[in-house]
Amino acid sequence: MVNEDPAAPRGALALIGGELALDFANTSSGRGWPTHREYLRSAADIVDWAGHAPVLPSEDAEWLREATRSATEISERLVSAGLELREDIYIIGSEIAAGRPAPADRIQNLTRIHAHCLSRANLTPFGRRFAWSWAIRQTPIEAILGPISLSAMTTLLQADLSRIKQCQGEKCGWLFFDTTKNKSRRWCEMEVCGNRAKQRRFGAKARRARNRARRAGKSRIGSLPPRVSRRCWASPAVRPRSKPIRRAYAAWPSPPSPNPMRG
Repeated sequence: MVNEDPAAPRGALALIGGELALDFANTSSGRGWPTHREYLRSAADIVDWAGHAPVLPSEDAEWLREATRSATEISERLVSAGLELREDIYIIGSEIAAGRPAPADRIQNLTRIHAHCLSRANLTPFGRRFAWSWAIRQTPIEAILGPISLSAMTTLLQADLSRIKQCQGEKCGWLFFDTTKNKSRRWCEMEVCGNRAKQRRFGAKARRARNRARRAGKSRIGSLPPRVSRRCWASPAVRPRSKPIRRAYAAWPSPPSPNPMRG
């Protein structure tokens, strides 16, 4: 089930992947869980993210936003092709992060999309080198998907794939490129998934401590001599320190007085 949150921040989503392709894969979270959140549900969402990433300059993003509103065909193609590319990247990345071979069909599909995007690209000067570029008005779909597929292919061809990781946070699944010296990064964001994991560990530890105290209290109560008076346990020297045990001793009935004249 997708959490249809109208306030989902398509144009303000955290870019923690370290590579453009991984950031694009992270536009959905909690896949397979009831709390699954889908951030790209329309062409406008994809354009907003592309302007935020940034894949597109702000003026190109504004032009394409208007184009998708007026041209249904462009809008539908962008959503269909965009989600297809995203899921290819996500599945390939998650399999690599788990130490498994990337699915061959996904690799082939990514290669096909990349080849198509390059067929519509231009090689243009960029500083002291050349770079691939796309004309937004002639190739609006490829202008967004081209840089993303190029990032994915460059990562697969040139990067240390052992640094592709998947967040260990519960119900997250985001991908990232680990740039730490000893490859020790575990979370997409320490402030989010890392802190939640710490809170869960703290809660589990506290529950285990309470359960141990309850078991210890029952054991101590069961071992009390049958004629022990509560009055003797009022002495600080023998008073139990554990709160659950103290409550148990307080509830223990006093033995009847051996002298009926003394209440």
